[in-house]
Amino acid sequence: MPLNQTKEIKSVLEIYDITTNKREVIYAETGHFEAPNWSRNDGYLLLNSDAKLFKWDFKTKKKTVVDTGFAKDLNNDHGISPDGEQIVISSADAVPAKDKEQWLTSKIYVLPASGGAPKLVTPKEPSFWHGWSPDGQILTYTARREESFDIYSIGIDGGEETRLTDGKWLDDGPDYSHDGNYIYYNSMQSGSMDIWRMKTNGSQKTQLTKDSYSNWFPHPSPDGSSVVFLSYLDEQGEAHPPMKRVVLRLYDLETKTLKTLCEFTGGQGSINVPSWSPDGKRFAFVSYEEVKS
Repeated sequence: MPLNQTKEIKSVLEIYDITTNKREVIYAETGHFEAPNWSRNDGYLLLNSDAKLFKWDFKTKKKTVVDTGFAKDLNNDHGISPDGEQIVISSADAVPAKDKEQWLTSKIYVLPASGGAPKLVTPKEPSFWHGWSPDGQILTYTARREESFDIYSIGIDGGEETRLTDGKWLDDGPDYSHDGNYIYYNSMQSGSMDIWRMKTNGSQKTQLTKDSYSNWFPHPSPDGSSVVFLSYLDEQGEAHPPMKRVVLRLYDLETKTLKTLCEFTGGQGSINVPSWSPDGKRFAFVSYEEVKS
């Protein structure tokens, strides 16, 4: 989804450690970046900023741009393959069709992790990537094919897509469980935005949260023990705006209990995509501060 930011802000890249329950600021700059992914070798985080993709290096503490070829209007739906060899991006057309909003031309591409020419996966638009199956063969994503946004899956080489949800409400933010048996997602099916789970074929849809928060972007941990997700403290309906008071919460899959981890200003851009460290002990997110003139 597009972000219309009018005020100058500072973006703060943070890491939360679930073993110590502490958060650490590792990088900050005046300007806007969002949606970190954690590399498989602990070497870097992927971020997007100004419609480009960047790698933030853990050693140098610096950002370098990733070559994405002709794809030059990236949104914040990007990720890294399970083997670390490829990157997936969602990018709009440079020149959209007449009378069509540019963000609605978003399609999904894959390219080498080192950068290079993108390969188209989803010719149909708009498509916004969110999850990569553990075996590296399937992508799951949010797309609008009729009037509503639903969840789909497709093979890494493209082909026929499979529709996994089919309702008049918004379904979004799908991400695979560590064993590839489930997809976690957020949905308005109950009348409010809550976290749900389904089998990867779209069956056995189960609601996991039911509270006064607006809950978004569930990301299962690599060890399969928990799911971290973003909660707006105030009801947002189907929206996930930036610069709101939010909390990150952890859902324990064994005890089915919820734990609030931290509160900050964020929302859109904070944790849209998978950002767990390979060892499952930490995850990255972005908080924001308004810059006072």
